Amino acid sequence: MARISLDPPRTLLYRISAWYSRRTFGAVLDPARAMAHHRKVMLTDMRFELSVARWKTLDPQLKLLAVMAPAHLIGCSWCTDFGYWEAHNNGMPREKLHAVPDWRNRREAFTALELDVLEYAEAMTATPPAVTDALTARLIGQLGEPAFVELTAMVAVENLRSRMNSAFGLTGQGFSDRCEVPSRA
Repeated sequence: MARISLDPPRTLLYRISAWYSRRTFGAVLDPARAMAHHRKVMLTDMRFELSVARWKTLDPQLKLLAVMAPAHLIGCSWCTDFGYWEAHNNGMPREKLHAVPDWRNRREAFTALELDVLEYAEAMTATPPAVTDALTARLIGQLGEPAFVELTAMVAVENLRSRMNSAFGLTGQGFSDRCEVPSRA
């Protein structure tokens, strides 16, 4: 159960956000409902997320893995639920989706680069971060510096999302049910 009311004041900003969310995702996203209690936080988050969506240097499949790994590690059921739906809608194979939570034991589902991305996302999410020079060098060698910077930023963005949503007490909204890939968080 959410720790914050998901029935915010119905301001013009919230109504526009709800309309956009319904049109784009089929439902009003619970994180938007939570943030709608603070106009400036909501506006800042909206601008930020629209900017993040325009980052296109990193391969989209790698970006999805970079988002799903921290969501699982942090234990954000809302982010895991939405992440499954997003990955499914972007063509990630079902076997790969199921393997993300246990990627270390299901290595055969991933390429060497994907395994490095999952390891990097996990190392960045650890407290304190456990990123190694060797892993960083491998990723830069395979991706190039611009895509590596985007990868790092995506993992950090998902840490922000997952930690906020977990702190708000948000749980899955049924997105993964729409693609028949159950969340394992």
